[in-house]
Amino acid sequence: MTVTEKTVEEQLVKSRHRVRTYGEVFTPRHMVEEMLDLVQEDLEGPGFVDKTFLEPAAGDGNFLVAILRRKLHAIEKQYPAEQWRQESLFALASIYGVELLEDNHQDAKAIMLAEFLRFHQKRGNPGKRDTVLRKAAAFLIDRNIVSGNTLTGKTTTGEDIQFSWWNRIDAAPGMVQRMPFALSSLAGDTLDFTNYASYQACQIETVHEEVRADV
Repeated sequence: MTVTEKTVEEQLVKSRHRVRTYGEVFTPRHMVEEMLDLVQEDLEGPGFVDKTFLEPAAGDGNFLVAILRRKLHAIEKQYPAEQWRQESLFALASIYGVELLEDNHQDAKAIMLAEFLRFHQKRGNPGKRDTVLRKAAAFLIDRNIVSGNTLTGKTTTGEDIQFSWWNRIDAAPGMVQRMPFALSSLAGDTLDFTNYASYQACQIETVHEEVRADV
């Protein structure tokens, strides 16, 4: 177990100052698992890979990584091995988080990537730093787990928090189209994709190449 993983597993309070200032108290793992048991169907049932989850106060990533872990285990059980790479990336694309404190934000991203790579390493895919799979996974995590304030909908630099909808193209297996939107648009009836760049559809393993639709 790495230092980062141990932090997520065991540490509930980093400092009294952070508790007083930000209300920061981490949920222990057993409680995380009990809460996720309540939505087990969404994590393992029909259509589970693409069911979306948003953690508005992501902390060190304890909820995010637990969601990912369950989805990956379900993929292993329900999909043939040749689809694990593709479906595991779609699972990553379905998990979103916002975290105010930058050290937590970095820890959350690191533990998500570590969990993803560990899944593949244990199943014969080395997932080295320069592999396409790792690049795609790191890209999805960077875009889906952001630093900012969920209450204001702003990043730490005052910009709108931006997410992307990773639209799976059902008629073309493994294909996805990135559609950026503002977090604030979640409060409306539909997501507003009109104010951001558009991207060409691509294989999800090459999503990190960010090919714009107007190129």
